[in-house]
Amino acid sequence: MSRKAVVERNTRETRIRVELELDGRGSHDIKTPLPFLSHMLDQLGRHGLFDLRVHAEGDVEIDGHHTTEDVGIVIGQAFAQALGDKAGIRRYGAATLPMDEACVTCALDLSGRPYFVWKVPMPKAKVGEFDTELAEVFFEGFARGAGANLHMHLISGTVLHHIIEISFKALARALREAVEIDARSPGVPSTKGSLNG
Repeated sequence: MSRKAVVERNTRETRIRVELELDGRGSHDIKTPLPFLSHMLDQLGRHGLFDLRVHAEGDVEIDGHHTTEDVGIVIGQAFAQALGDKAGIRRYGAATLPMDEACVTCALDLSGRPYFVWKVPMPKAKVGEFDTELAEVFFEGFARGAGANLHMHLISGTVLHHIIEISFKALARALREAVEIDARSPGVPSTKGSLNG
């Protein structure tokens, strides 16, 4: 069964189209008006082994908030759509990954109930033209769109680029684990019989 999704979001602030295949090879085609965000989304596809296509336009002349948040929401919605009723998936995923001095843990549950914890303290600064505070905005939007319980924790780190990048890579690896089909458990992994909220 093919686990694919196409999701579009068009508002006065942003125009976004996401195409996702969960059982891909990590191919990616990312075009956003925020080069650092595009670079981070490359990591999501490559390290999660998802085929991911993101084309986004947004009012970045104001700032990058609307575009970053809406991209997170739409990618999250694409995961939710591609997973369908979530039968057979592992549901939970976690990854603790290092990048030089930085180390981040991501733990998630594709429960259908969005909840977000961000314990990745960073000063307000810029990486290129990307405001560091927008990393949290992306992950919160993703959790909301995917209906995921998502926890992000910084273990160590001083270089802001490294902290943000390893956060995206940790999300990618945790997602890769959570969406994987578990041959030992073919049903919906919940005593409720549903993972849709």
